[in-house]
Amino acid sequence: MTSTGNILSIPFRRTHNLLLSDAIKKYISTKYDQHPDTFARDLEIIDQLRKDAVTSLEPHASGVRKLQQYAAQLVWMGGKFPVDIGADFTWYPALGYHTTQAHTENNLRFELVNVLFNLAAMYSQIAISSNRATSDGLRSAASNFCSAAGVIAHLRTDIIPELRSSPPEDMDNLTLESLEHLMLAQAQECFWQKAVKDGLKDQSIAKLAAKVSDLYSEAGDWALKSDSISSEWIHHINAKHHHFAAAAQYRAACDCLEKNKYGEEIARLRDSLNCINEALKEARYVNKAVLSDLNGLKTRVAEYLKRAEKDNDTIYLVPEPAKSELKILDRASMVASRVPKEVSHSQEMLGDRGELGKPLFAKLVPYSVHVAASIYADRRDKLVNNSIIAELEALTLKAHELLSSLNLPGSLQALEKPLGLPSGLASHAQEIRQANVVHRLQSTMADTEKLKTNNRGLYQEGVDLLRQEAGEDEAARRKYGTHQWRRQAGQDAVPKLYAQVNNIDGYLKQAESSDGLVKNRVRENESLIRLLGGSDRDLEDYVPSSRRATVTPKVEREVNILRATVNEVSRIESRRRKKIEVLRQKAKEDDVNSELLREAGRLERASPMHPLVASQFESFFDERLQKYDVDEADVKRNASEQQRLLQRVTDANTALQSAKRGDVSSKEREQALQNLENAYMAYKEILRNLDTGRKFWNDLSAITTRFRDECRNFVYTRRSEAQAQEADLANAMAGLRIQQANNNNLLGQKAAQQHIALPARMVQQQEPLAAPLPQRPVAQRVDSQPGVKVWQEGMPIVFGGATAPGAASQKAVDGRWDPNGGVRFR
Repeated sequence: MTSTGNILSIPFRRTHNLLLSDAIKKYISTKYDQHPDTFARDLEIIDQLRKDAVTSLEPHASGVRKLQQYAAQLVWMGGKFPVDIGADFTWYPALGYHTTQAHTENNLRFELVNVLFNLAAMYSQIAISSNRATSDGLRSAASNFCSAAGVIAHLRTDIIPELRSSPPEDMDNLTLESLEHLMLAQAQECFWQKAVKDGLKDQSIAKLAAKVSDLYSEAGDWALKSDSISSEWIHHINAKHHHFAAAAQYRAACDCLEKNKYGEEIARLRDSLNCINEALKEARYVNKAVLSDLNGLKTRVAEYLKRAEKDNDTIYLVPEPAKSELKILDRASMVASRVPKEVSHSQEMLGDRGELGKPLFAKLVPYSVHVAASIYADRRDKLVNNSIIAELEALTLKAHELLSSLNLPGSLQALEKPLGLPSGLASHAQEIRQANVVHRLQSTMADTEKLKTNNRGLYQEGVDLLRQEAGEDEAARRKYGTHQWRRQAGQDAVPKLYAQVNNIDGYLKQAESSDGLVKNRVRENESLIRLLGGSDRDLEDYVPSSRRATVTPKVEREVNILRATVNEVSRIESRRRKKIEVLRQKAKEDDVNSELLREAGRLERASPMHPLVASQFESFFDERLQKYDVDEADVKRNASEQQRLLQRVTDANTALQSAKRGDVSSKEREQALQNLENAYMAYKEILRNLDTGRKFWNDLSAITTRFRDECRNFVYTRRSEAQAQEADLANAMAGLRIQQANNNNLLGQKAAQQHIALPARMVQQQEPLAAPLPQRPVAQRVDSQPGVKVWQEGMPIVFGGATAPGAASQKAVDGRWDPNGGVRFR
């Protein structure tokens, strides 16, 4: 382990040079029907990737990428080649006391483990090399420490469990836990340092420091249990743990001073000083940087404590609380183990244009072989599950139905044990209690309901997106008209996507109907299942005791015969359950890949000019599936055997009922015992149905998620198309308006030019026409009577005042109209 200043970094593991291509070439030659020279370029690349990865021992971002690329190819090759490919990888430990002792394994995953360990070391060393005197440097260091912790966590949880061998000494679970918490502690320390640098409130800094102390404490606890963490580093971690506990109390004391909590301030300063003294016990084991930090903090805390005690003794006089009375400081965690996507999702980043390069040896196995393997797996599972296991379970259900209709085994139990609980019922009750069946059923139903809600939500989101897109498309079609908006409607553009709407809706409705039947079944039997899961006292109260009837020898004989027959039914059912388990294991172990590869090689040699297709493996599938013919025949034998056995049960039960005719002393007890037996069988059936339903919803979630994502992509594409088309139409309309305006301007200019071009003399010769003047004919005055003027056309109408009596005969000389004279026309 190496240290820089007051923090530590993980050293690199070292290895020897190795040409991995030699082992791969040899394996391809012996196991595949393809020549290794076909992959000459891939073989060169894998050797170069390993060389670049194992020699990247300087903290730099380029080294991170080299390690990530090689690790991604190792993961990819794990699916192409066996782990013991024939290459002896030698690595030296980075931690502990045996760093000079090499560890060699013929194991691709061992190589992957070491490469990922070096990737975590690279992140930690890049973090240390960051300039932690600046805010950006602190953020970068914290991020790299979190990435280092994430890679270590990924190693511990996902890679090492699949190693198929014992992990290296310095990569056991205890050591990796300590390393992960150490990286997180140092990342949190960077956030604490940035908070101090930025001048955050003392309360916030105290929360950050307390979390740093906790993480160092966890790292130290794991380190003490590990055999690979040196004592020097354990002393360092312990000192840092007490240091930040002291820093947290110091900052909390400053916050108390600000809030006038003088007694608590003194108590926290005193506790801070005690923590520093604990840390200083490690003084001779830690480096100068850590020791300097501790002494500096001690000096400051001692000064503050002296000042606080003086002020309190002379001014405030507040009693100092005991340490046990102090409130535990809150924590503020700013870090988490973050696995880089280049590690957790490395296979998604491999491709012809992938960030981690193209996958090597991709053409080693034809794609049709993968398709053929998938087809075979589907056919095998369908044959085993539907044609064999389902038939066996149906036989069991048929037997239970017959026994229940005959009131068995309740009637037998009532006769055999008229008092107390029969042993069979007691064992059922014990099983239900131990399994906490009621809670299990409720939690399983709740999980199923969540899965159903999630699937319905994903489906509805996709449907809403399609409806929204259809509405937007129709609005655009109304706006621009069908002659301009000529693209297809969404339903016509992607008919397969729209077909999924009805298909998935059918799945959902069918599943909800099945779930409803299961819920009804649960409601019908819940009270009795709860009773079985309760106490024996409750069961004894439910099951009435019957008076001990006199059992005649004939009845006893018939009871024994019936009991033997029922027991035989139980034995055949037990053998059937074991048969189902064996079948499932047989199907699980039915690995067709090796034989499929040989068949693919044979077919390629037979038709070298034609590419392989999955249909060419049909005869191979038929021959391979014949291994299950014996199991199908066993189902038929099992069915005929059960049929004969159930007939014997029926006959024996009839004989027993005939022998004990008239005895109804145990009727109520028989019914109660049978009800409990039926409830137990119902519980078994419900549990199977719930497990089947949960599996269905889990499988359906992949379909609904893919449907939702396809709808999102389709709608995004359609909207982009619509925006582009609307922009084109807008540009076309704008161009048309500009063209019309230009045409109008040109026509106006042409007309103006033609007007100016007229000869000036023609303009001068033209005389302006005189405007017509209004003419009024002159009317002659004609007097109708002497002295009286009669109005004629052309004369004005003149109004005058009233005349005095006798004035009508006078002659109007002033030309005004006399109203007494009326109006006369000629």
